[in-house]
Amino acid sequence: MTQAAPAPRAFIFDMDGTIVDNMAFHTKSWLAFFERRGHALDADEFFRATAGRQGHEIMRTYLGEHITKESSAELDAEKEALYRELYGPHLETVPGFDQLIASAKADGVALAVATAAPNDNIVFTLDGLDLRKHFKAVVGAADVARGKPNPDVFLLAAERCGVAPEHCIVFEDAPLGVEAARRAGMRAVVLTTTLPAEAFAEFDNVICVARDFSELNIAELFAAEIN
Repeated sequence: MTQAAPAPRAFIFDMDGTIVDNMAFHTKSWLAFFERRGHALDADEFFRATAGRQGHEIMRTYLGEHITKESSAELDAEKEALYRELYGPHLETVPGFDQLIASAKADGVALAVATAAPNDNIVFTLDGLDLRKHFKAVVGAADVARGKPNPDVFLLAAERCGVAPEHCIVFEDAPLGVEAARRAGMRAVVLTTTLPAEAFAEFDNVICVARDFSELNIAELFAAEIN
């Protein structure tokens, strides 16, 4: 009797704070942006409330619900240009990332990026590090109407990879992203680049918490069950 082929598998990576350790720079640029408009915000509270949300959603939260996605484009451009100026000299992948994706590709695992970032930042990061060629799908803010914690970005990445959600593992650094993965029916690996492990204690879809990619084992990740 012929043995059935194994189901396709995928790794789906959040970008900011996961592929690159840059969230402190994003937060710093957001705080500077809002400070110019009279808002004094706490950095940690701001990150926890907004990481994974799209720029226009954040604008509406702090500047008013009257701001549409279209009218926020100019404001988004101002903030993102400030971010790229701050982070540009520090652009590099999180330790172990390059080795993990090389091993995953050799093992037949499809790779995707699912991020709330606008296209300019995707170009800045993926093309700046010559990473785009490794990914079967790259899904960003322009591809979905809703940001995390809605599952849209992860579900679209899985669809473009041709992999069922239950066979996808998401790599995230933010609670809103882990919640989006949970809603998508996907397991999650948390990187503590930005927040400590305790910030993710409530999530039952987290199968692993790690400081970076260097000690992760592909077979063990796919074998891990949700609690």
